Amino acid sequence: MRIEKVEYEFVRVDELVELCSVPGVSGREELVREKISSTIPMVCKVDKVGNLVYEKDGKSSVGGDKGDNSVLLMAHMDEIGFYVTDIREDGKLTIRNVGGIIEETLPGTFVEVISQNGIINGVIGAIPPHLKSDGEVFDKCVDIGAKSRIEVYDMGIRELDYVVFKKNSAILNVDNLAMRSLDDRFGCYTLSQVANHVENRSDCIFAWTVQEEVGLRGAKALTKSYCPRLAVAVDSFACCSKQNKHVELGKGPVIRVLDNSSISDMSVVRQIVDVAHQRNIPVQIGATGGGNDASVFLELGVPMVALSVPVRYLHSQVEMISLSDLDNLIKLLNAFLEVF
Repeated sequence: MRIEKVEYEFVRVDELVELCSVPGVSGREELVREKISSTIPMVCKVDKVGNLVYEKDGKSSVGGDKGDNSVLLMAHMDEIGFYVTDIREDGKLTIRNVGGIIEETLPGTFVEVISQNGIINGVIGAIPPHLKSDGEVFDKCVDIGAKSRIEVYDMGIRELDYVVFKKNSAILNVDNLAMRSLDDRFGCYTLSQVANHVENRSDCIFAWTVQEEVGLRGAKALTKSYCPRLAVAVDSFACCSKQNKHVELGKGPVIRVLDNSSISDMSVVRQIVDVAHQRNIPVQIGATGGGNDASVFLELGVPMVALSVPVRYLHSQVEMISLSDLDNLIKLLNAFLEVF
């Protein structure tokens, strides 16, 4: 049986894969920021902590600063990974986690070291079953094939360079993309597509944030510059848990009404659901753990909502989303911002 290729209105798979492939752990998002900037043919600015910001006038705008009538939309650029904290005499790299790493997935993993001289391949090794009986234990370090510290330096690697999992991608059963860094590069891609296509009623501030994985740091910095009418986070939703068995890939974007950091504004949730029904866009409702960038604006008295797509295997090397869900998320945000 021949399976036809799925066509999407807004999603270009090669562009999404290319964005996910760019390395950028928390605190080192510069390459991701550069890539996103190249996809937005408008003037953006970078604030003091590294957030990328684009301000777009709305149809009802009177010009000037983006104030209380604006909508702030955020997606984070950073991914989980590691920093090199020491270079050992044997040529291996001691690493420290950045963000929520699934420790049991580390043995036998390909990684990339991002140095001043470019990307250098490495591995996090594993203990063969033949040696476990000898008492050998897992050594969490990166092996780049070097035999000494001097050889590592000669390769251009230094302490405080960073490490990411090597990126592979696969389309599974036509519509599903599996790849590292979908959290939250799908959100970054969503903001870029919406910024380029939406006919927004209110002024919009699009912010691609830094350091979300280590405590929503970039979003907290934005609270010093903006006090919008509504804050929107576009971030991952971990599906397939006991509390979220009803949320599935392929059934539409998710309104993340409740997580460990915030509760989405119910009046805004209802407006989004109404828009979804009017436009025949499927939508799901769910609660999850974790936090989101928009939550920090609650302390300013700003209502918020978190939007997402279901993600399988979150924070692993094989995160998976439905591309149809992503396409519908972009359609939903476009439709909502046309009327809000």
